[in-house]
Amino acid sequence: MQDVDAIVKDALAAFASIDDAVELERAKACYLGKSGALTQLLKGLGKLPAAERPAFGSRVNAAKEKLEAALAEQRDRIQSRALEASLRQEALDVTLPGRGLAVGGLHPVTRTMERIEALFRSMGFEVADGPEIETDYYNFTALNQPENHPARSMHDTFYLTDGTHLLRTHTSPIQIRYLERHRPPVKIIAPGRVYRRDYDATHSPMFHQVEGMWLDERITFADLKGVLKEFMRKFLERDDVQVRFRPSFFPFTEPSAEIDVSFGGGSSWAGPGWCIPTCSRTWASKPRSSRASPSGSAPTGSRCCVME
Repeated sequence: MQDVDAIVKDALAAFASIDDAVELERAKACYLGKSGALTQLLKGLGKLPAAERPAFGSRVNAAKEKLEAALAEQRDRIQSRALEASLRQEALDVTLPGRGLAVGGLHPVTRTMERIEALFRSMGFEVADGPEIETDYYNFTALNQPENHPARSMHDTFYLTDGTHLLRTHTSPIQIRYLERHRPPVKIIAPGRVYRRDYDATHSPMFHQVEGMWLDERITFADLKGVLKEFMRKFLERDDVQVRFRPSFFPFTEPSAEIDVSFGGGSSWAGPGWCIPTCSRTWASKPRSSRASPSGSAPTGSRCCVME
């Protein structure tokens, strides 16, 4: 009997001194395994007198239960310590500032359009806006382009299934809508996205356009040239900008001209595609019928478009 108590005492001391789960399992094998100390005592139970066997077996079983309970407690203790150590190592310091999100930037096209609008505002123009899904009337007919007008062949576009609406092919419909709500004098630009079926190495089905319209008495082509030259000077941020206008055919404006720009003292001139990301494509002045001004005269409208 003394052996049972000694084994339990040694086992309890051994379990309590172990902080590693693997080592604990090895200690268990020494006392409760197939070759463990208590197991050997049970194997020797048959050598005892019959009268002593029940009491001795009961003692050994009680000792075994006591060691298994102590073993389970030590396992839980080791797991708790391991968890606490892991939590300390992976702890999140809530007092630290958040990582936050990186600050993005505007697209170059957006920045360019905003700059163009700001420059024209500085010259007294208002910025007008309109829908990108337009009717055939506002996109063509109201601009003196009836159904069989040759200019429409340059504006084949994306029609909606109802047959009467389409994605606008230019921002000119904004001019019509603006004139329906305002009397001259009018001085506006009409920026926005437009859509055409062009799609090749130099064209995109969607591009950005800015049109300008100035309706007032005694407005001439010279006013258009002055506005555009001043815009080029401000946009390029140079005072040595030279501008020249070349007559050019556009079936939807008359008279029509294209613009070339030179600066820096060079002899070369840049025409369409001269500026990145802005391309000066068409600058035109066109008489437009509108509501009569107070004097009864028909004012002249200046039309310009950039950035295709």
